[in-house]
Amino acid sequence: QVQLVETGGGLVQTGGSLRLSCTASGGTFSGYVMNWFRQAPGKEREFVVAISWEGNIYYAQSAQGRFMISRDNAKATVYLQMNSLKPEDTAVYYCAANSGPFSGNYHGMDYWGKGTLVTVSS
Repeated sequence: QVQLVETGGGLVQTGGSLRLSCTASGGTFSGYVMNWFRQAPGKEREFVVAISWEGNIYYAQSAQGRFMISRDNAKATVYLQMNSLKPEDTAVYYCAANSGPFSGNYHGMDYWGKGTLVTVSS
C-alpha cells in the first residue's frame, strides 16, 4: 500500500511562486505515473499535470507555461513548481499515482494523498 504525503502549500500573493512536494512511502514508486490534481471550493477535482516514470510530461491547459513537474525516483518524490500564481489557482492540491498509462482521469488513480492547500491572494 503506497502512502502519498504532500507538503509545501501555503498563502502566496498573486504573481508569486510555490513548490509542492509529494513523497511516496510504503511501497514501490517504480513505474507509476505521478499526477497532480486540484480542487477549488465548490468545484470538481481537476487534473493539473502528470509525469511518467520515464519523464514524459502531460499538462492541463491551465498549467501550461506556469507550472513545472519533476520527479526524483531515488527519493520517491514528485515536485510541482508553480509560478505566476493567480487567485484562480487557489485550491487543495492532491498528489495521485496510477500504475497504468497516463490518463488524467481521477477515477483511474490508484493512490491519493490527503492534499495541501494553496491560497493565492489578490
